[in-house]
Amino acid sequence: MAYTDLTTKDFNETLDNNEIVIIDFWAEWCGPCKQFAPIFEKVANNNPDITFGKVNTEEQKAIASKYDVFSIPTLLVVRDGIVLLNQAGMLPEDKLEKLIAHVKGLDMDQVRKEMEEQEDEE
Repeated sequence: MAYTDLTTKDFNETLDNNEIVIIDFWAEWCGPCKQFAPIFEKVANNNPDITFGKVNTEEQKAIASKYDVFSIPTLLVVRDGIVLLNQAGMLPEDKLEKLIAHVKGLDMDQVRKEMEEQEDEE
């Protein structure tokens, strides 16, 4: 399996112990979620160096609530514990691969510096 089903028991540990984590928030009744599932799984198989997880929003309401997931599918991208993307809607395979390449190429020291500067301005 290219991804892990995440629950409240292992969600935070997964984020803490992996450099890049990509999470698909979904539900059984969601048509677009079912369309996105094979894309997500294929991209996960193509990127074994990244941790992929799925969160069933019906069973894991606390996680969905914590990350303000109101529409599904929603994609959450986390690197070094920093949420880089929290976006509703499904992505085509090529766009998801481009997103992953972008996330891998980020200078996280620069990202942290920019975040600190934004916080100082607020």
